[in-house]
Amino acid sequence: MTTENVMSTVIDGKAFAAKVRSRIAAQVAEIKKQGVTPGLAVVLVGEDPASQVYVRNKGKQTIEAGMQSFEHKLDASTSQADLMALVDQLNNDDSVHGILVQLPLPDHIDEEVVLNSINFDKDVDGFHLTNVGRLSIGAEGIVPCTPLGSIMMLKDHLGDLSGLNAVVVGRSNIVGKPMAALLLQENCTVTIAHSRTKDLPEVCKAADIVIAAVGRPEMVKGDWIKPGATVIDVGINRLDSGDGKTRLVGDVDYAGASSVAGAITPVPGGVGPMTIACLLHNTMQQCCRLNGLEIPQA
Repeated sequence: MTTENVMSTVIDGKAFAAKVRSRIAAQVAEIKKQGVTPGLAVVLVGEDPASQVYVRNKGKQTIEAGMQSFEHKLDASTSQADLMALVDQLNNDDSVHGILVQLPLPDHIDEEVVLNSINFDKDVDGFHLTNVGRLSIGAEGIVPCTPLGSIMMLKDHLGDLSGLNAVVVGRSNIVGKPMAALLLQENCTVTIAHSRTKDLPEVCKAADIVIAAVGRPEMVKGDWIKPGATVIDVGINRLDSGDGKTRLVGDVDYAGASSVAGAITPVPGGVGPMTIACLLHNTMQQCCRLNGLEIPQA
């Protein structure tokens, strides 16, 4: 049987995220019966257009899930001290169960200091050093949203991941490293590859699962993919389409990879929608933990 020109199964992140959000809405309805409403606070500093879109979508989906949405929009000139004062206020607000400070922040603000000033039990992005450490040793904590969404889609598509070879292309603290930790928890054999990896195409070609999270448009080519492998494309890159407009592409050459892979996520419509769904998931779970409630089954 030849694998040439066989189109992959498209892993529809938009549809899967809708199912996740529906489940969360049902769980939130159960939580509210106990007199508690999960609340998510999002802080946006400055006027970054992409960040504004993300924050607007997060607020809309938070409300649709039955949660409270608290949006704080600050001027780009806001001082680090004023931002941290707001974070401290949210840390001490019992109606807020999740806090997200939208990245990137203006250059005069130290992102690491701000992120680690968030109460780690309300750090629904999973970026606080305490949550990073918990994930690295396999302890219970808050998992970053994009890797969490990616592992949920992998398990939904493949079932048991035990024994599979997984290659993560990219070693960022936000995606690459936590993704590798999650795959290890699922008993995969994991390789973290990056720009200095020797024979990167051959490394990818040995993988049953390829996670592309390197931030370079269409870097992972079709002939890097083992026939039948599952490809999760985390990248979101804007390219000039030549007519004065831009188009979104991932870190994977979709046209080439989709004729070889067994399954692949598209860009857009793949991992992206799952990121916000997992943000709601984390907020719902932390609301239960902070209030001593059982997480409702759904």
